[in-house]
Amino acid sequence: MVTGLPGQAPDVLVIGEVLVELTALEPLRDGTQLRLGFSGDALNAAAAAAAAGAHACLLARVPDDELGDQLVARVAALGVDTSLLVRTAGQHGLYLQHADPEGQREFVYVRRGSAGSSLTDSDVPEAAARAGVVLASGVACAISASARSAVHAAARDARCFIYDPNWRPRLVDAATAGSHLRTLAPYARLVTPAWPREAGALLGATPAGPAEACAALRALGAGAVALTQGSRGVLLDDGGDLTAVPAYPVDHVADQTGAGDVLTGTVAARLALGDDLCAAVRLGAAAAALSLRGHGGTGYLAGLDESRRLVARTSGLEVST
Repeated sequence: MVTGLPGQAPDVLVIGEVLVELTALEPLRDGTQLRLGFSGDALNAAAAAAAAGAHACLLARVPDDELGDQLVARVAALGVDTSLLVRTAGQHGLYLQHADPEGQREFVYVRRGSAGSSLTDSDVPEAAARAGVVLASGVACAISASARSAVHAAARDARCFIYDPNWRPRLVDAATAGSHLRTLAPYARLVTPAWPREAGALLGATPAGPAEACAALRALGAGAVALTQGSRGVLLDDGGDLTAVPAYPVDHVADQTGAGDVLTGTVAARLALGDDLCAAVRLGAAAAALSLRGHGGTGYLAGLDESRRLVARTSGLEVST
């Protein structure tokens, strides 16, 4: 088990649901072989934060059964503090997927009524107010009203809050997801939607371009926007100051699952540890690119030095370690 010192607040607190991940290397059909793992956007982000050097803690409800024991062991093996995992009765949520190099698929989920969705605001610890950064997503807001209340409670108390809308149309409609974004944006130091599909859907209309989308998102109350654009990189709007962060090149793309989670987790870690936002987003984009080498949400998590080397190599600048 990975923990900090007694009473120590984590650098990064991630709130959400951990899922059982069943992965195939071919399309799902009768007879397809599946590999068992654990994932979900909250675990992916927490693991990325740990890989980026932070004391990362995961707040989630986990079934109190043998598979739950294996899940907790995997969380700890990824370097994530398990002390706020709540063991409870109930079933696991899971999803099935096959390798997605192009990043174009919706996953197949089996999660209604899961133990993870029973998270409540009473589960949010006092440490949330002392954490360096609190990170949550639209998935946590969509899985249940009680989980959404937990996110709201943590966002209100957080010193620094990051919100990734992470819209999943099979889980929640665009209007509802947009409402969640509008409610949480005023608490957020940073929001991280994708352009153009997600940003347009959640705003209710697609803006003329990425810069206009960032302005519209900041108008909801967010301090900054990291607008992810796939192969075009990330457009960072920090209070109106725009920075284009490139899509960093990698030698092999196995699967895009979890890349956005890796970006947000890395950014949260580096902000908590004192990096400025632009530097944090550059490292997040590099870590996300490197994660494409692995299968599943935590198949490949680059260490901080590797991400820094990619940023330095691409920009031609020396980056201190």
